[in-house]
Formats: sequence, structure tokens, C-alpha cells
Amino acid sequence: MSDLQVPPASLPAPDDPPGAAPGKDLTPAARRALEEAAARRAAEAALALPTEKGGRDGPEPTRFGDWEKKGVAVDF
Repeated sequence: MSDLQVPPASLPAPDDPPGAAPGKDLTPAARRALEEAAARRAAEAALALPTEKGGRDGPEPTRFGDWEKKGVAVDF
């Protein structure tokens, strides 16, 4: 069997942002949008909170500035 070679046109260029379609020219607006989306994904991944041992399940109970349990907010 022969080795499968990927044609060079289908490989993304080294300066293309992540998510760019291989072999397509990007407009400046499309390039900027892809770069902004990659930056948002990176920022969101950096904000991922570590899991709490022995903590509550579900969403963060203090997400609105008040302690919330079963839909009832308690302000200390």
C-alpha cells in the first residue's frame, strides 16, 4: 500500500486562525472574527473553576451575589 499524502492545498496556512477552512481565502472581517472567537474560547477555558471537594452539585449557589438554594435566595 502507498502512504496517504495530504495535498498541500488542504492544509491550513501557518498564519490562519484556528477554525479557518483549509484552502479558502479569508476576508479581513472573517479573519478578525475567527481570531476573536479563538480569544473568547481561550478566556472561557481559563475561567473554568476547579471542582470543589464535598461541595454542592449544580450551578454556583452565589452566582447572583446571594446564596441560592432551590430557587430561594438568602441574603446574609
